[in-house]
Amino acid sequence: MELIKVSARSVPKLVAGAIAAVVREQKIVEIQAVGAGAINQAVKSIAIARVYTAENELDLICKPAFTNIQIDGAEKTAMQFIVETL
Repeated sequence: MELIKVSARSVPKLVAGAIAAVVREQKIVEIQAVGAGAINQAVKSIAIARVYTAENELDLICKPAFTNIQIDGAEKTAMQFIVETL
């Protein structure tokens, strides 16, 4: 499964395009975000990706979860969004 990492500075339209492209090809993608700003951008990106994939008659579902990741040797809690087609 392909992983897309989102930061607080990510542009939602660009991330949405990446999400839509992966979902069209692989039917599933994992998105990770750490921090309130990054999570906000990720959620906006997923909403926009739904519009992009609707053009291909694909509807997306999102399964949010927490996951632990390593950043610079420190363990952080990230939001993980599994986005897939119905």
